[in-house]
Amino acid sequence: MGQKELLKAACCNLSESFSTNPSIDVNFSDAVTGNKQIKMLGLTSPYILMTEENIPAIRGASQAYGLSFVPGTWVESIQITKGAGSVINGYESISGQINYEILKPINDIPFFVNAYGSMDGRFELNTHFNQKYSDKLSSTLFIHGNSRQTKNDMNNDGFLDNPIGKQVNILNRWQYNDVEKGIVSFFNVRYMKDDKQSGQVAFNPNIDKFTTNAWGSEIATEKVELSNKTGYVFPDMPYQSIGFQNSFQMNKQDSYFGLNQYNINQKSYYSNLIFNSIISNTKNKFATGINFTYDDYNENVVLNFAKDFSRIDNSVGAFFEYTYDNLDNFSLVAGARVDNHNRLGTFVTPRLHMRYNPWKNSVLRASVGRGKRAANIFAENQQLFASSRSFAILNNDGKLYGLNPEIAWNYGMSFSQSFKVFGMDSEIALDYYVTDFQNQAVVDLDYSPQQVLFYNLKGKSFANSLQAEFSIEPIKHLNVKSAYKFYDVQTQYTTEQLQRALQAKHRFFTNVAFETHIKDKGQQWKFDVTYNWLGEQRLPNTASNLPQYRLEEYATSFSVFNAQVTRTFSSVFEVYVGGENIGNYRQNNAIVGVDNPFGAYFDSSMVYGPIFGQMYYAGLRFKIK
Repeated sequence: MGQKELLKAACCNLSESFSTNPSIDVNFSDAVTGNKQIKMLGLTSPYILMTEENIPAIRGASQAYGLSFVPGTWVESIQITKGAGSVINGYESISGQINYEILKPINDIPFFVNAYGSMDGRFELNTHFNQKYSDKLSSTLFIHGNSRQTKNDMNNDGFLDNPIGKQVNILNRWQYNDVEKGIVSFFNVRYMKDDKQSGQVAFNPNIDKFTTNAWGSEIATEKVELSNKTGYVFPDMPYQSIGFQNSFQMNKQDSYFGLNQYNINQKSYYSNLIFNSIISNTKNKFATGINFTYDDYNENVVLNFAKDFSRIDNSVGAFFEYTYDNLDNFSLVAGARVDNHNRLGTFVTPRLHMRYNPWKNSVLRASVGRGKRAANIFAENQQLFASSRSFAILNNDGKLYGLNPEIAWNYGMSFSQSFKVFGMDSEIALDYYVTDFQNQAVVDLDYSPQQVLFYNLKGKSFANSLQAEFSIEPIKHLNVKSAYKFYDVQTQYTTEQLQRALQAKHRFFTNVAFETHIKDKGQQWKFDVTYNWLGEQRLPNTASNLPQYRLEEYATSFSVFNAQVTRTFSSVFEVYVGGENIGNYRQNNAIVGVDNPFGAYFDSSMVYGPIFGQMYYAGLRFKIK
């Protein structure tokens, strides 16, 4: 995904960047926080390795809200890899990897501004200031700010549809390039502060906090990041290089959800040393290296119990990855890494990827790999804090929260074929992936609507994903892309084997994009329409609730339309207008027990669709080249 694709949705943060990509599913995590989560291969974001320029970025404390802390205008491109990722980037990838690249100072323009406003009271401003100090040294200052102070309750349930709040996000990025000496280096300094308030419209935190006068929530997040990447290509051996990555992050969140409290402060350090070279010739390449990860968690929860889960996690790993490419129609990547983790022990992560071109314009891919991760059950499931559920961890002999680490194997195949249909460029792509859990930290919402249980898997848990995609350019400048997705995601719970709740088995996606011919001065019109259809979804069991607080067993299917029109007046100035959920679909009973948020039946996590109606926005972009 390049910038052209990202601009189709006027994305304001990374969580909103995938609305025109059929491989990623985006939905709200709950009806209170306004947070959007993504899924790949039917699995939620904790199973996706999220990296910023191949450095693990959104993990641990930032797992729930981290996507909203990356402004869309900062992103140069996004690479999506389904299935097992490269061993170079770690052992945690299970369903895939999403890597996003930040704009490079050496290529950036002197000035850029993007202003955005929406009918629901959201306003954003992004500015980039670039300075080239020499042919070798450049710097860009990224400044992002957003605010929403308007209280909206479009479904009249007494709760805010979206939180009010504000964010300030600043990144100073430096790049040094010396082509003659083969050196390229980046240095980033970043600070972010985000404050959100949600809950009942009448909630006033100054007088209602930690009382039962009105239900409310505040989430205050502060983030500091320092990172560096340096690469060296040997001048007399261009096939040989060495790279060194370092990143320090501090992510501090103080929050409460009604009477529930959750505070976490994570300090992390990551380093990776990579050496690349060849074996005999350029058909045989390899990458090897070592990396180190250190996480200091200060984590406290006050729920139906109060406990300090503070801990230190660290790991040291070594990896080797071999690549064979016959430079014609076949390539293979085989890798393995060995890691020693203070809680997870010593373990091996093998992965294999193959690519074959059986005939012209066709690509056949296959992959297999193992992933392992320690589930951060509270940070990853914060939407459940906005409920009256009690929390219970059934295991007590594991390494983290009493649980043992998650282990899964991922197997996948894909085929794509480009061809002509009556002279029109077309492509069809099919892929099928299986994720088979050997162990899993199960989040059980079906045992009781008044409880959430966490325990290690006893039985089977898997996610099968089938996607068929077709794209065509029927006329010049008109692109049509459609996809059908089938998911079979099941887990063994305490009661029985069940389809994963809030996961549609069937999904259909279509995106239509049209651009007029660019005139001499850069004038152009751009039109973009996206249609999403979601089939019925199983809802968590509420059969034991009082009748007025019960939900149907399945949520009905629904459709969502989004559209955007962009008018480019010149190569430096353009305006855009758009709408989301134009069909005005709204989920009924988005919050269970909304009439008594401190009662036993309150639950805002049963969200399967939009909770507010149409939303329209407008914005502008201006550049100085």
